[in-house]
Amino acid sequence: MVSAFQDPVILNQWHPISSLEEINPSEKTFQTLLLDEEILYKMDKENKVLVWRKGSRDENLPTKLAYGFVWVCLGNPPETLFLFPEFDEPNRKNKATGVIGVNTSAGRAIENFCDMGHFPYVHKGILGEEPHTEVKNYDVEISDEPDEVLATNCKFFQPRANVTSTKGVDADYIYRVPHINCALLYKSSIVAGKLDVIVLFVQPMREEQIRAHTAMCIFDDSSTEKDIRLFQQLIFGQDKPILENQHPKRLPLNPRMETPIRADKTAISYRRWLLNKGLKYGTVAN
Repeated sequence: MVSAFQDPVILNQWHPISSLEEINPSEKTFQTLLLDEEILYKMDKENKVLVWRKGSRDENLPTKLAYGFVWVCLGNPPETLFLFPEFDEPNRKNKATGVIGVNTSAGRAIENFCDMGHFPYVHKGILGEEPHTEVKNYDVEISDEPDEVLATNCKFFQPRANVTSTKGVDADYIYRVPHINCALLYKSSIVAGKLDVIVLFVQPMREEQIRAHTAMCIFDDSSTEKDIRLFQQLIFGQDKPILENQHPKRLPLNPRMETPIRADKTAISYRRWLLNKGLKYGTVAN
């Protein structure tokens, strides 16, 4: 096991700990775990969010509010967070859709989120169905500016691609991994020519324990916030047991440890990206 304080790659990151919808200026104090440390947080009556280590109330941790979430750094915080311009586009409905605890590593959760191959088997009747099981060829690149993994030209048949779907479609997908523990999925919207965005921001509590913060940034005036939340929770609820039964729970970065196939191109690039960064926390290198 690796201590986060021995790994500057994980320590010097902005990490999500809560959606802003979960807290309010009631002075209520919440408690959570981040990189094996107990931290507390609250929103005061002036709407200022305060975060501190347990037992260190007088020392507030570096905090950032972005994309509807509270972000915290336990080390030296980066000057900026990744760009997500769609969040501020007019006419989009931005909705935090819940947080789910999962006994797995952050890398495993991100990799599963970016995997189309499991759709017909894990999300049968919603994001996929047999006999439409083929993952068609798509493109993946690791870019330096912005520093991210990007998968494009992804297509997959889905019986119910979004909350309001009434028939199956060949959904267009784009995956962005702009942060070691965060991913954005752009997919066909009910509005022609537009792409909805599905959000997964992972909070690494321990190497093999996470909180998965989910959200949607979508064009949908007909669905209620409850409908949107329940749809996303249904999908992630189906993923949870799959994730918790993967072994090892930490993400292997050595390509010889797990045999990849063509459909795993995003996972291969993601692992190479993390390996090049030197990430140790939550991973298996050998």
